[in-house]
Amino acid sequence: MKQLCTILFAFAFLLGGCKKNFDPVITGVLSSSNFPKTEAEYELYALATYKPFGAKWGYPDVEYQNMFFSYEYGHLVMFDLPSDIFSVFSEWGGFWEGFSKTDFTFLRSQGKQSHFEKVRYVTRMTQILADLEKADIPEAKKKQLMAEVRMGRGWTMFYLLHLYGSLPVILDPAKINTAAEGDLTRLSREAFVASIEQDLRYAADNLVKAPAEYGRFNQGLALGILLRLYLNEKSWQKAEQAGRELLPLGYSLVTDYASLFTAATEKNNETIWAVSVDPTSTGGNFQGSFNAWAFYSYPDNMKGIKMNGGWGPGVGVFTPTWAFYDSFDPLDKRRQLLIPTYVTKSGQTKDRTNMRGPVLRKYPDNDGPEMQGNDIPVLRYADVLLMLAEAINQNNGPTAEAIGFVNEVRSKHGGMGNLAAADIASKQAFNDAILRERGWDLYFEGVRKMDLIRHGKWQSALTAAGKTPGPGELFPVPQYVIDVSNGKLQQTPGYN
Repeated sequence: MKQLCTILFAFAFLLGGCKKNFDPVITGVLSSSNFPKTEAEYELYALATYKPFGAKWGYPDVEYQNMFFSYEYGHLVMFDLPSDIFSVFSEWGGFWEGFSKTDFTFLRSQGKQSHFEKVRYVTRMTQILADLEKADIPEAKKKQLMAEVRMGRGWTMFYLLHLYGSLPVILDPAKINTAAEGDLTRLSREAFVASIEQDLRYAADNLVKAPAEYGRFNQGLALGILLRLYLNEKSWQKAEQAGRELLPLGYSLVTDYASLFTAATEKNNETIWAVSVDPTSTGGNFQGSFNAWAFYSYPDNMKGIKMNGGWGPGVGVFTPTWAFYDSFDPLDKRRQLLIPTYVTKSGQTKDRTNMRGPVLRKYPDNDGPEMQGNDIPVLRYADVLLMLAEAINQNNGPTAEAIGFVNEVRSKHGGMGNLAAADIASKQAFNDAILRERGWDLYFEGVRKMDLIRHGKWQSALTAAGKTPGPGELFPVPQYVIDVSNGKLQQTPGYN
């Protein structure tokens, strides 16, 4: 079923387990003098690009590292939990409480397991690109592999930008293994963003829409993340251009919203890229990626379809607020994945009177009972339509085309009618309507914090949700990095 998994591969990279198609056949001893040489070996070498983009607990590296889609310090924890949509979760304390309260000060004491260490990953990708440039392999294969690596490097830098701001990274291979690696001066934001743009642009120009191996990076993903970059940088004209490049690729919305998050229908014409999950995985790091999100969503006293309760003590770790639940039109089909009442395993009725919020059932436990087989969508066509509508609105105000994109999402996913006249009366009104629509369609998909910040509403939305934001929207740089930089690396504003 799955055609691309993370690979266990020894050449300064430890990637994880794999199920099919790219199972490594390694003979002899690998070293930099005899590997990579052949086209097949360069293929394996370049697949290191996928290391941070799986869904596992993490991977050993400098120290233990979390992936961008892992279950601790992953995209949902970093960009959805610290938002207005989810309640504070204090039961486990630690980083769960810190993220859910939206105070990131605790991250100052984080060690080398922090995402900051992924600047080393950027260096690795820079080295792989340099090696590919010199590789004696067919030009078409070289461009494909370089496009995948540049997609991985650009996307990594995109996430780092939204975690810490611009950072010191090595993009010139001539600086690798020189004193330049010790210079931890932040790049200017302009230079950092320009490098992301160049990598994603190369990827968009050289990747295909549908790679032969399901799960590989593709052209739609590159254009979608480029669109997201431009939108967050408020480069509205470029954002609209990137969105329009995506339209002819042939994606379309599904009419059954819930089907996007079930294993049986995970391959569809709306999901542009998802974390490819191995349904046979039981959660081991040397197996393929797995989906554990149902465990974080169900309370431990709620019996599911195949799971006998989740991990949250009487409440889901990710529990939406009642205010978010109430923001939906009661007839909106997307609200059906939020469960307002249930009977516990001991027979107690749980409802609004004794629940912090509805139970999140975006990933139903149809598989298991260990881990779920549902792929984890990271970019969907609905997201693209809403982003494109926002870009068009910023450029030209509410147009019939932009309004039509939003109404299409409302109709096909929510079964809802068109936006009200008040929602399209002005540029600001339509912008606010798009933000609401993004919340209803993309909740628990790792974009809410970015959306609120872009719209200038992160602080006010958190206050309205009863949260007290910490000193800044970005994460503080871990103190150990400040110490080793000899004063060259400036702390994130607000944390001095």
